[in-house]
Amino acid sequence: MLALHHMTSGEVTQISNLHTLILEINSEVALFRDLLIHVGQARDCPELREKIRKLRRSCVEACKHTAALILPQIRQALAEGILADNPHLVLLFYLSQLFLRELIKSHRLVQVIPMDMSGYYENRAGPSNLGNVISQILLCKQITPDFNQEELCSITKDSQEIARILQDLQEFMPQQETYLERTIALTAEINGPWPAKRRRGSLYKNMGLLCCVSRPNYL
Repeated sequence: MLALHHMTSGEVTQISNLHTLILEINSEVALFRDLLIHVGQARDCPELREKIRKLRRSCVEACKHTAALILPQIRQALAEGILADNPHLVLLFYLSQLFLRELIKSHRLVQVIPMDMSGYYENRAGPSNLGNVISQILLCKQITPDFNQEELCSITKDSQEIARILQDLQEFMPQQETYLERTIALTAEINGPWPAKRRRGSLYKNMGLLCCVSRPNYL
């Protein structure tokens, strides 16, 4: 990445905005994971399921928005022959991977531990009841929405969108192993293996932003 003193004020602002977005996604993924822990436990209730649903949708939109900001920058830089590290792309890639794993877990949890949401949505609109309204008009009869089935379909759609984002990001991910092997080959005789270890330590230090990476796996 270019030094800040070589950037315009607009570029600095854009980087600052991306940094904020990455932090928000990191927090949302961590919170989403924490909320899933309570599914099937004493705190599980319709309100929790609705909170999980809203957080999931918010995180998906945040990932899509951030990817839409990062990818054009990378493509433009490559078109101009500029090869520059983009830590925001790397962080978004790994956060999206974590989020996709949690989406898969949430899909299984809804399948195994469904929640009766009929009372919760009795006096309010459900997550996506437009299809039911149209069906009621066409069939002239009342249809009770299956909120768990709608949630499963919604999670599947979100998982597909995150998978597409990962596929787009993967194309521009740095080849860390190749880079390290080449660097070690060039410096081994002079400096030994220590530079590679310092570089690996630096990578882990940069990844410290992902607080949810260090937490234990659940389920």
